[in-house]
Parts: sequence; structure tokens; C-alpha cells
Amino acid sequence: MQDVDVIDMKILSFLKEDARVPYTKIAKEIGLSEAAVRKRVERMRNEGIIKKFTVEIETGERVQALILISVQPSYPNPQVAQAVKKIEGVDQVFEVAGDVDVIAVASGKSIQEINRHIDDIRRIEGVAKTSSMIVLRSWV
Repeated sequence: MQDVDVIDMKILSFLKEDARVPYTKIAKEIGLSEAAVRKRVERMRNEGIIKKFTVEIETGERVQALILISVQPSYPNPQVAQAVKKIEGVDQVFEVAGDVDVIAVASGKSIQEINRHIDDIRRIEGVAKTSSMIVLRSWV
């Protein structure tokens, strides 16, 4: 098994965004021939680096989650709440009293997208802990 180099990572980045992107487009963007890109993709598939190509289905329905956020005592809640609000996919943010400090309402096309939002929130300085709940139904 060969190591994944910088060029492989660039190819993987394109394929991760759109598994159907033409090899000619990847080749043009990264300065390789189409044949070189095809060979690298084939090698990565044979070595198990690329496990599968998948399709993300848009059903028209959005997944929503409530993300409960505990803020570290030394950080101001409003500062963390404002940083959370800037995350794409976060629809609403509330500073609350109780066991947690901030609640965010996030939406996405899939559970995987919600997970990315949660990961983004966890990277915010001052966030101590998160807990999330997926919305099953709403009566708005």
C-alpha cells in the first residue's frame, strides 16, 4: 500500500465533493493528465483508500436538531452564542438558564450534515460540552 500524497489528497477532495466529477476536470485543476488521475483513483480503490462512491439523496425533507451547549465558566455565553450563530446550517441560537448555557437549532439535508454542524460547534473556543437531539416531528 502506497502512502497518500498531496496530489492524492487533492483528488480525494474533488471526489468527496462530487464523486462523479470528470477526471478531465480534476486533471485540469491540479495539473495532471486525465490518465494520471484515472490511474491514481484506480490505485486508491485497489488499495482500499477509496472504499466506495456514494450518492446523497435529497428527499426534500430537512433534518433538524437541537444542540445543547455548555460553555466553559471562563467564557462569556454571548460570545460563544454569536460564534455558533455564524455557522452555516445553524438557524436559531438561544442563551438559556438551566443545565446548559446555549441551545442551537440546526438543520441539514442529512444526519451527516447535522454531525458536521455539531463538529463545527465543538471547535468553537469556550464550548465545554454538547448534547444533541434530533427532531422527529414539529407542530409549528
